[in-house]
Amino acid sequence: MSRLELAKRIAREAGELTLRYFYRADLAVDRKEDRTPVTAADRGAEELLRRRIEEAFPDDAILGEEFPVKAGTSGYRWILDPIDGTKSFIHGVPIYSTLIGVERERESLIGVIALPALGEMLWAEKGGGTWWESSRFAEPKRAQVSQKERLDESLFLTSEVISFDQYGRRDVYTQLERDALLTRTWGDAYGYYLVATGRAELMVDPKMSLWDAAPLQIIMEEAGGVFTDWKGNRTIFHEEGVASNGRFHEQVIELTRRFDKPRTRQNLPAPE
Repeated sequence: MSRLELAKRIAREAGELTLRYFYRADLAVDRKEDRTPVTAADRGAEELLRRRIEEAFPDDAILGEEFPVKAGTSGYRWILDPIDGTKSFIHGVPIYSTLIGVERERESLIGVIALPALGEMLWAEKGGGTWWESSRFAEPKRAQVSQKERLDESLFLTSEVISFDQYGRRDVYTQLERDALLTRTWGDAYGYYLVATGRAELMVDPKMSLWDAAPLQIIMEEAGGVFTDWKGNRTIFHEEGVASNGRFHEQVIELTRRFDKPRTRQNLPAPE
């Protein structure tokens, strides 16, 4: 079995595990050191993903959100976010996802975004295109970004408006909201999913973790779009993200590149 086929299979399996906890009134929510929420579903899904990867590719490294790094010798590294959008998950909102990325020598090779509660999945492999699976389709179909040419025709998405304040970047949000046709907070990986499938044109996050970004570059590029940091670099390693259909990406980067990479949050309360 190839790494791509394994990634797709275990994303589905981990997603099914999360659904056992979804909408449960007795779901316990803990807080990590950074005050972000975590549940038994997060931990259980990551344990499952790690176990399946170690069985199939024991020499590959693994980095996940919930457990320590597993070293490897093959040069391949799996990067896992068992539930991206835990805040959506614990409130019964079905736009949370399971994320899997595979990279080698800092090059993104494979990306998977699974949306268990929606029954959808998006995946890409370098040179193989981005593919969209949904219960609405008889077969997976090729995903493509939209063809809208201008920012003032676009739908701009982000995860949390307060995150721009926390990193001293509120002016970026304000300007993009003013310039775009529509703005919504259909965020986390779901927002990037919408850009890759042509239903939105721009998604911007001022701060994100590696496990959030890991599948996004390859998925966006293979769908005909762009994923960069705020300076315009094609990377998943800068803890920030700008994804677009590519038509006006440089216009957005002209705005975002004025701001240095955030090192610490300003003294504001963490969002719930």
